[in-house]
Amino acid sequence: MPKTINCLYAILIGGMFFGNRASAQQSTKLTLRLDQPGYASSPMLYGLMTEEINYAYDGGIYAELIRNRLFKDNFKAPDHWSLIKAVADSSTIILDNKHPVNDALTECIKFNLATDGKNTGLANDGFWGIPVYPSTTYQGSFYAMADGNNPGPITVGIESIDNKTTFATANVTGVIGNWKKYSFNFSTTSTVTSTADTHFVIRPSTKGNYWFTLVSLFPPTYQNTANGNRRDIMQLLAGMNPKFLRLPGGNYLEGNMFSTRYNWKKTLGPIDERPGHQGTWGYRSSDGMGLLEYLEWCEDLKMEPLLAVFAGYTLNRDYVEAGPFLKPYVDEALEEIEYVTGDTTTKYGKERARDGHSAPFPLHYVEVGNEDGFDMSGSYEGRFTQFYDAIRSKYPNLHIVSTTGGKDFLGARFPLTKRIPDVMDEHYYRNAFEMESDANHYDSYDRNGPKIFVGEWATREGKPTPNFNSALGDAAWMTGMERNSDIVVMECSAPLFVNVNPGGMQWESDLIGYNTLTSYGSPSYYAQQMFSNYHGDNVVDMVGEGIPVQLQKLNHKDSLNKVIPKTYPSLFYVTTRDTKTGRLYIKVVNAGDATKEISIDLKGVSSVKSNGKIVVMKADKREDTNTITEPEKITPAVLVYKGFKKTFTYSFPKYSITVLQIDTQ
Repeated sequence: MPKTINCLYAILIGGMFFGNRASAQQSTKLTLRLDQPGYASSPMLYGLMTEEINYAYDGGIYAELIRNRLFKDNFKAPDHWSLIKAVADSSTIILDNKHPVNDALTECIKFNLATDGKNTGLANDGFWGIPVYPSTTYQGSFYAMADGNNPGPITVGIESIDNKTTFATANVTGVIGNWKKYSFNFSTTSTVTSTADTHFVIRPSTKGNYWFTLVSLFPPTYQNTANGNRRDIMQLLAGMNPKFLRLPGGNYLEGNMFSTRYNWKKTLGPIDERPGHQGTWGYRSSDGMGLLEYLEWCEDLKMEPLLAVFAGYTLNRDYVEAGPFLKPYVDEALEEIEYVTGDTTTKYGKERARDGHSAPFPLHYVEVGNEDGFDMSGSYEGRFTQFYDAIRSKYPNLHIVSTTGGKDFLGARFPLTKRIPDVMDEHYYRNAFEMESDANHYDSYDRNGPKIFVGEWATREGKPTPNFNSALGDAAWMTGMERNSDIVVMECSAPLFVNVNPGGMQWESDLIGYNTLTSYGSPSYYAQQMFSNYHGDNVVDMVGEGIPVQLQKLNHKDSLNKVIPKTYPSLFYVTTRDTKTGRLYIKVVNAGDATKEISIDLKGVSSVKSNGKIVVMKADKREDTNTITEPEKITPAVLVYKGFKKTFTYSFPKYSITVLQIDTQ
């Protein structure tokens, strides 16, 4: 996504516009031409986009609980670490860079304990607390050394902020005068009440100097994977049935400068060998979520990676011209592809096996760069050509994705002519009016040109997560993408995550929200879930009679001068079918403020099973939404319906997204 708070176009247009959808007093009819062949729908259509923004990894899906575990977040002070002591206690903590463990672990904290037995401790506040759950086992570790003779045990545990309650504890013994890694685990009892008003505390028992670095603590992870992901968030993602993950995604790939770009090689191996790097959204990344963890995330959810490779351009508009100076980055991209796909006879396939995963991962799409249409130098044509030729030569079966977009958005600025990409990536951030009025965006795209990947898009109304008006805008836009999924081969909403704690958000309107203890899906999340889970392999030819023709799409160059019409479309629809079973998925979005009765005629089927399923999500008001305290205020309801026929009438509620699942022959 753009490093600015939004695309300039959407900033200026933006805001919340409800307007007046087209009149409800219309006789409407949908005719499904099932006697026509239709056309194939992309099996990869619905997926996920991710990047480190809104504490998406550290403090989000990556399950690490210790914040600033490498002591590199601030080289002047040990941010998120504090000393717990009595007033008269002269114990101190300072940052220390004179005792590195290795090239990655160069910083540590020096803890001088002034007096024996005073219960003085070193505390970490975590990511807005350390989550405590009943009957839960935590696994932790740190590097430590001490200068005393035979120092006593070090107590570690989770305590309440006032230090009056200890929720779980363990002892670490045998700390010596040089660096050594120590592991521990502890468990809460069944009677513990869930809370995040806590911190992690290290309490040595014998006075002296102690040094600590890479302090780590994990709760149980999804599928109990070491260095793994948070269970509740992964379960939400699994519910979306995604087909791919665009990684590492967005500005995080580019970095603000070359020194802070995403360098995949530095994210490999044990976390002890990962130095981390400064992210693009105001905080540092531990790189605990490394390239292998991305790939295992894909494997866990049975989706494919869509790999973006660094293309020699950074957010501060620095770039490398095509030619010999770009070649090292091209070579690095080829090595990265080999790490993902190579067998163990290859150099980087062998390295992946050493990292713990001997089998190659599937890979069909590689994206060159990110949003390079913002590169006003025009250098992307040359850079893309050099990457394209190298990737095509070594990996001829890969689909190569350009980041400059198609015939509208960023692609219009610097169209590619030397090498035509297989797929073009387009990004759109808009309000609901803009999404709904442009739902036919892809109807007129050239079917003989490159395919389209809508790699970032969202209706941006509501914060920190979208409201129901956003979900209506999203669903209307998705009907257009699904209807044109012969050319729109993939889509993923963005951003995916937001930590809703104070200070956790850099970008408003995000699909999934969470705090330290729990998570929830927004109405837009459930809209994505409905479209992904009820999707056939063939797009059905449809004719809507009496339904308003969708407005001509906005022109990005002069949209500020457009006169907003008094009315605009309120009904949006698409149907796909499973060609093996004959099952139909009719999706109808009613963005209007009145119930819409629609007559549906199924042409060309021999029989229709009367019993079927209806999935509907609706709201009383467009502003309604889900929150961390009301996580399921708006969710889809699944209903059994017994009135399906070749021709039937159904009433679609106001402000609703509906899927009719019908079995036919």
